[in-house]
Amino acid sequence: MLKVYLSGEIHTDWREDVKSACKGLKIEWFGPVTDHAASDDCGVEIFGPEPDKFWHDRKGAALNAIRTRSGIEGCDLLVVCFGEKYKQWNAAFDAGYAAALGKPIIVLQPEDHDHALKEVDAAANAVARTPGEVARALRYVLTGTL
Repeated sequence: MLKVYLSGEIHTDWREDVKSACKGLKIEWFGPVTDHAASDDCGVEIFGPEPDKFWHDRKGAALNAIRTRSGIEGCDLLVVCFGEKYKQWNAAFDAGYAAALGKPIIVLQPEDHDHALKEVDAAANAVARTPGEVARALRYVLTGTL
């Protein structure tokens, strides 16, 4: 069973595309909370309100870091997606954390991000352009077949 952590942008259905294309493979999937409001507000919902937006965000980020760190530390491989619409600073952080832990990394990014992500790409084992390429890479890693 390959444990794969799906990190990165949460505004498209790329995760479902990868999972669907990997149907039948022995993969256990992990990832962040993809409900944007829940992810942003988890800290204040659980630990109480914050009048200052910095501390509001800090509570949520600290709580989400427990899930993220545990998921990346426990995974066999990280797939990190950088989408087109937003800057995913957290995704770059996840990739750096995985690289520091010696985890294999597959980056999913559009071509126009190549220059901005050159350091992330240099630390990765593979760079894919589509969820289908990610799925084909995972299939190859698990089965050795194309």
